[in-house]
Amino acid sequence: MPLPHFLRSLASRNYRLYFLGQCVSLMGNWMTATAASWLAYTLTGSPFIVGLVGFANQIPVFVLAPFAGVWIDRMDTLRLLRITQVLAMLQSAALAAFALSGHMTPTALISLAFMQGLVNAVDWPARQAFTFRLADEKAPLENVIALNSITFNLARLVGPAVAGFIIAAVGPGGCFAVDAVSYLAVLAALRAVRLQPAALHASRGRPLEELREGVRYAWHHPMIRRVLLLVPVIGLAGFGHSILAPVFASEVFHGGPRTLGFLLAATGAGALVTGVFLGSRRSPKGLAGLPVLGSVIGGAGLCLLAVPAGEAMGLLCFAAAGMGGVLVMVASNTLLQTLVEDEKRGRVLGLMTMGQSFFPIGSLLVGALAEGVGPRLAILACGAVCLCAALVFYKGEGSRAVRAS
Repeated sequence: MPLPHFLRSLASRNYRLYFLGQCVSLMGNWMTATAASWLAYTLTGSPFIVGLVGFANQIPVFVLAPFAGVWIDRMDTLRLLRITQVLAMLQSAALAAFALSGHMTPTALISLAFMQGLVNAVDWPARQAFTFRLADEKAPLENVIALNSITFNLARLVGPAVAGFIIAAVGPGGCFAVDAVSYLAVLAALRAVRLQPAALHASRGRPLEELREGVRYAWHHPMIRRVLLLVPVIGLAGFGHSILAPVFASEVFHGGPRTLGFLLAATGAGALVTGVFLGSRRSPKGLAGLPVLGSVIGGAGLCLLAVPAGEAMGLLCFAAAGMGGVLVMVASNTLLQTLVEDEKRGRVLGLMTMGQSFFPIGSLLVGALAEGVGPRLAILACGAVCLCAALVFYKGEGSRAVRAS
């Protein structure tokens, strides 16, 4: 039976193996993220510590991802991913050992979250660079990236729900243990993938100089520059709905955990719709305009959340914000992968990963703003920033490419 068009990349053996391994591993990752937040709160009763655990996990990515890009350009990405997955598995196993033995402390949890962030600083841009190697005539690049997004968002929907049952049954340590085991799936997939040896590029100087070279290259390419400037703005403001979801559920819509679940499910559903839309595209035509479209859709959804309305309208707004945020990130990734020279791919994708990791900084800013002016005005400010970013991107040097596409 022929595959649906948006699943056509699964006809490629290499991508099919990688996809199946990712489905299992990402589910475990979201279980660990959920369990770590729960454990941080139960250990301390402090929302600040919960935020600090997330910050410790993200800040190494923000600082180190551009430098990791230099390393990625020098190494075989398949081999590098095998190393990062082993290190991530060991980190999850350490979390499980501390939690199940009753020796977990806030300091240990924050330290292990920071260690995972160090691994992610290399792993995340390496995965994006590896995606390009998986693409072929059976697995078009745009479809591969879209399916990766679908996998990520499905795991985001299902993983926390499964984690809730496991936490209730055996505690957070059970989630960490399942996550550690799940890495065996992706390691087996990476072991089975058969690719031509990567064309490695000889080092031309010291790492810092190579990083400067990558930054100069990105800055002098108008469209790449615009994308790399748009992504951190959306990372800061475009996900304000998910940051303030508990506040909207309780204070704005006067609900409880059930309402919060519906709002987050609406975000995930919007993201999935975007993934299917991108995966169904038959031509790269119009790709350059999609980050603008995503900024407009997401920004409009956030602005409408500021309008007094019922829960049904809120669900639509959360879905629109989920659509817009994912559309910006996935389309930007595809656009960069299409435009960048292969020998600078790791460095440019490292810069994009740094931009994506602006989310925890946005969490702090949006939370502080909501504390001062209330959730509706805070979310209105987020939406306005997204709409302004769309206008700047469209009117900037990349506008000719957007209109021509």
